[in-house]
Amino acid sequence: MRRTTVVVTGLALLLAACGVASRAQDADGPGGSQSSAAPKGPAGPVPAGLEKFYNQQPDWQRCGSGNQCATINVPLDYTKPEGKTIELRARKVPARDRTGKIGTLFINPGGPGGSGQQFAASAGFVLGAPLLRKFDVVGWDPRGVADSTPVRCLDTEQLDKFISADGSPDDEAEIEALNTQAKALADGCQQRSGDLLPHVSTKDAVRDIDVLRGIVGDTQLNYLGMSYGTLLGATYAELFPKNVGRLVLDGAVDPSKSSEDNNLAQAKGFDTALDAFAEDCAQRECRLGSSKAEVLAKIDQLIDESDAKPLPGDGKRDVPQALVVLGVIYPMYTEDYWPRLEDAVVDGLAGKGARLLALADEFTGRTPRGYGNNKNEVIYAVNCIDRPDITSIADAKADAAKFKAASPRFGSFLLWGSLPCANWPVKPEDKPHTIKAAGAKPIVVVGTTRDPATPYDWAVGLAGQLESGVLITRDGDGHTGYHAGNKCVDDAVEAYLLKGTPPTADLKC
Repeated sequence: MRRTTVVVTGLALLLAACGVASRAQDADGPGGSQSSAAPKGPAGPVPAGLEKFYNQQPDWQRCGSGNQCATINVPLDYTKPEGKTIELRARKVPARDRTGKIGTLFINPGGPGGSGQQFAASAGFVLGAPLLRKFDVVGWDPRGVADSTPVRCLDTEQLDKFISADGSPDDEAEIEALNTQAKALADGCQQRSGDLLPHVSTKDAVRDIDVLRGIVGDTQLNYLGMSYGTLLGATYAELFPKNVGRLVLDGAVDPSKSSEDNNLAQAKGFDTALDAFAEDCAQRECRLGSSKAEVLAKIDQLIDESDAKPLPGDGKRDVPQALVVLGVIYPMYTEDYWPRLEDAVVDGLAGKGARLLALADEFTGRTPRGYGNNKNEVIYAVNCIDRPDITSIADAKADAAKFKAASPRFGSFLLWGSLPCANWPVKPEDKPHTIKAAGAKPIVVVGTTRDPATPYDWAVGLAGQLESGVLITRDGDGHTGYHAGNKCVDDAVEAYLLKGTPPTADLKC
């Protein structure tokens, strides 16, 4: 089964994320709880002052079918390890071949905000059988995310307003309305998670990864990171180059790019992906037109008309332009959803928004009972502290023409989606820079040529700056390349993770 990837957003996209809904239930199966044997002590180097964290022996208890879950403690502030601690929740899928096990493969689905626990729960769908045989697969909710000590900001009604706000403001009143929602998010995060906000950076999360590596007894980290998970992996290699084992970074983020560069590139990337959808639609019996131009014109008509008049949705919520755009963007992450996009646009043009609302809700994790997790808040909590972004409405206005020129369809949403960072209560602690990771073992970077969320150029850039980077190029559509229907990519990734043998040269698939 092909893996489905999704993105998380706030008002718009800052960085992309991918994730998979859990197909396992967190309930004890027959026989009740079951603990696995814990390692005798931490493996590999232990940073001074952190011994008690690396020496933990988590109580792995059965959760779901054959899975084991545990809670791990880490410092809130790594500069004050004797101070307050927070919790990380992790899920292990034990290797099927217990006698021939290689070690642990840590996996992360992206974000910031994607649940690694859910990713691990779906390991049978997102990883090839050879990896499941030879590795214990561990996914964890990074600090601030889901079942780990979470960032909390808004309730369901407030988050609905935030996500539905007009991301393409046409006048001062609409700009002020958008800024009101941006402030509401920033203020809510400060009020409910003020102690945690300064400590959810990518570097903090990476230090957590090394604690996890030591706890499971691996001297070096084996890791598969998707989308934002590639930034976690690259940053790990930067901070702990000697602890790098076999790292695969798929759907790469280029750490040398600024927030503005990222947003501009994503706007263009979604245009490229939508072009591919429109061309494909036009080549078959498409109800949106017989040419790419006709299909795109219908989509643009829908987006434009919904700005003035929201569509009726599910009887409880309408579908304003912001949700229409999310409903259009979401299927760009996998070709499997292209037929759903066609259906939704046809319905939308007929004045029916239920299908678009359903797509937008999947995109943001909205359920009939509210939001299933906090990914829409975490993405800002991490991105706004990781690197500088716009600092005022004046900054956004100054860049408006540039973003509109780059993508008349999506540029405004990507630009104004950064507005919460202009109101953020914590200042950025890092800045864009190249990562060389000198001394690390080979690091495999996977890029897809028409990836809408992490453009292919980012993979080229990351592989080029890593001293040991090796690039795998997948010629195709959708977000990320492994387990997406390309045997060449799958074989190369699995050969590296299983045998430590990377492609001998940049591989094109």
